Amino acid sequence: MNSLSDSANPVEDGPSSESASPTAPATTPGLDAPTWPAEFAERYRAAGHWRGETFGQLLRERAAAHPDRIALVDPAPRRRTWTYRELDERADRLASGFAARGLGRGDRVVLHLPNVGEFVEVVFALFRIGALPVFALPAHREAEIRHFCAFTEAAAYVTCDRHTGWDHREPASRVQRDTPTLRHVFVVGEPGTHTALAQVAEAAPGSVPATCPSAGPEPHELAFLQLSGGTTGTPKLIPRTHDDYLYSLHGSNEICGVDEHTRYLVALPAAHNFPMSSPGWLGTLAAGGRVVLCPRPDPATAFPLVAREGVTMTGLVPPLALLWTEAAAGTPEDLRSLELVLVGGAKYSEEAARRLEPALGCRLMQVFGMAEGLVNYTRLDDDTETVVTTQGRPISPDDEIRIVDDADREVPEGASGHLLTRGPYTIRGYWRAARHNARSFTPDGFYRTGDLVRRTPGGHLVVEGRAKDQINRGGEKIAPEEVENILLAHPAVHDVSVVAVPDAYLGERSLAYVVPRADGGPLKPADLKRFVRERGVAAYKVPDVVEFVTAFPQTGVGKVSKTKLRSAAATAPQH
Repeated sequence: MNSLSDSANPVEDGPSSESASPTAPATTPGLDAPTWPAEFAERYRAAGHWRGETFGQLLRERAAAHPDRIALVDPAPRRRTWTYRELDERADRLASGFAARGLGRGDRVVLHLPNVGEFVEVVFALFRIGALPVFALPAHREAEIRHFCAFTEAAAYVTCDRHTGWDHREPASRVQRDTPTLRHVFVVGEPGTHTALAQVAEAAPGSVPATCPSAGPEPHELAFLQLSGGTTGTPKLIPRTHDDYLYSLHGSNEICGVDEHTRYLVALPAAHNFPMSSPGWLGTLAAGGRVVLCPRPDPATAFPLVAREGVTMTGLVPPLALLWTEAAAGTPEDLRSLELVLVGGAKYSEEAARRLEPALGCRLMQVFGMAEGLVNYTRLDDDTETVVTTQGRPISPDDEIRIVDDADREVPEGASGHLLTRGPYTIRGYWRAARHNARSFTPDGFYRTGDLVRRTPGGHLVVEGRAKDQINRGGEKIAPEEVENILLAHPAVHDVSVVAVPDAYLGERSLAYVVPRADGGPLKPADLKRFVRERGVAAYKVPDVVEFVTAFPQTGVGKVSKTKLRSAAATAPQH
């Protein structure tokens, strides 16, 4: 079998160096960030969506209300805990140390850490002084970090000494040498020639001094810059405000039942939007619950943490959910504390979704969202068929949804089309990306998500796929997800991903990459083609090529990288 696994995140298209989007009439001063027109902002405040909160205030309030309650657990290499008071004080000390080194309001700070307690400390410290975290993923390497630092004109870079065998310090030195604005590199662990993060906190007093803007930013101002979740080119930067992101947190908490008893396992990279806010570690802290950081998401690492820490909730991407589902039967760990698993970040097939609840003994909730804003959840009171066959409905009554054809005309109810959206937590433009914004946003502010969806009579969305992933086989359109769902029903198939391969006659043909189950017995391409054909689908949907592999390449957050699969398809053998 061929192995297509790759732990590195693919390089992605970057935003241009232009300023604000022409679709947005106003910008956050000095930060070139498209924002909501005044009439929309007024509407969202009047509706109670935007409450005038900031993240710095949120932690302060939780620390005052629950000072001795454990807020954060970092289990590796030795178990460390932070109470809400300790986390608040640590954020103050780091904020003071950062301010003493000249960092402040509006400064961009690239944050590049694995799932460690210092990640959470630094995020809240930057919130306190009004600096903007730029969230890089642990899988990013020097090329991506160089781009983020240069493009954002970052004033500082926070990283660790080593992670997964990669030394971050020498690349950091090269990036700093080549980035004129990069004044500081802070390192968790042994700093080498840089500044130890521990030194920043130790050198500071126990509270933020008068010279530090402890009041922080205004609620309508930027809180941080996130990365787009696309899988081609260098990630675009997504500007999120305190107002809009906190609203999505509160809405997610209400839908998911997050409260002070919640113990949330951060199995995915903490810098990613899904484990940050859906409801994620930020949502859990906002509710006064407990966050448990997981250094690696595999069952061998995560299951003991679930048992030992009494984890009640977590979020997984579909490939990881499959691994957990299959590993549950053989684990000696007690997973009975687990109440809810949220699966999102990519389309979760119906066949895989049906397996999760019986295997893990907990509830499933599907999540369909994007770092740009819109988030949909199935609900705790939805019936099983709705949970396994749809990707949920929006958080907010003010989430506006359009489903349109290629000419931007709305399709009939129930028909498939391109998803467009705007609302109180969906951005109005990427950061400094005017040309891209002109393509990605309509003149009236709707974001073109790139997803193909249809809406059920109950208002739930069913994701048909990504528009760019659709296969055009001689004029017949094939949704890869439909074929993948059929193949996943085969008892010998563990996972599958269907992509287009160029064809001189048809334009494109379909290729199914299949990861067989270890205990599934012998399997041939002809067996799977026959299996699809016997399901009664159109003949053109039967995969033209089936290729067996041991694993799929992944993005930095663990989603299947169809970009790399399509590249591999160009040289795939024909069956």
